[in-house]
Amino acid sequence: MMTPKKRVYIETTIPGAYLEERPGPLQQAQRIWTRQWWDEQRQRFELWTSAAVLDELRDEKFPLSKAALAMLDDIPLLKITDEVLGLVSHYIARRAMPRDPEGDALHLAVASFHRCDYVLTWNCQHLANPNKVQHLRLVNQSLGLMMPELVTPAQLIESAYE
Repeated sequence: MMTPKKRVYIETTIPGAYLEERPGPLQQAQRIWTRQWWDEQRQRFELWTSAAVLDELRDEKFPLSKAALAMLDDIPLLKITDEVLGLVSHYIARRAMPRDPEGDALHLAVASFHRCDYVLTWNCQHLANPNKVQHLRLVNQSLGLMMPELVTPAQLIESAYE
C-alpha cells in the first residue's frame, strides 16, 4: 500500500522567493532553496493554496505578480469558510498572530482547518518562527486542531543521503 502524500499549503512568500531577482545574500539563498524544492521536490507532496495567497499575489505592490500567479495555476484552493475566519479571530484574540485578519493568521487558519501537514513559507517572523510555534501549537490544541509544521523549502528538501 502506498503512503499518502503529505499535504503542503503554499504561502505567498514561496512564489515570491522563486521569482526573486534582488542580489542580496538572503534573497539569493531563499531563491536557490525555493527553486530546488519547487523544481525537484514538490511532486513528492500534495500541494494546496488559498484565495488569500492569490489575493496577495494580485496586489500591485507584488513584483512579478503574473508569473507568481502562473506558478499556482494548477494548485487547488482550500476554502476559506466561516469556521476558518473564526480561527483567525481566535488567533488574533489569543495574541498568537498579528492583528491583520487577511494575513498570516488567515494562512495558518486555512492550513490548520484543512489539516495540512506543512505550511511552506519564508515568513520567519510570524509563521516559521521557532519562538512562536509552541504558542501556536497550544492555541490549535485548545481548539482541537492539528498544528501544521511551519517550514521553509530548505527544510523539506529530501537529501540524496536519505
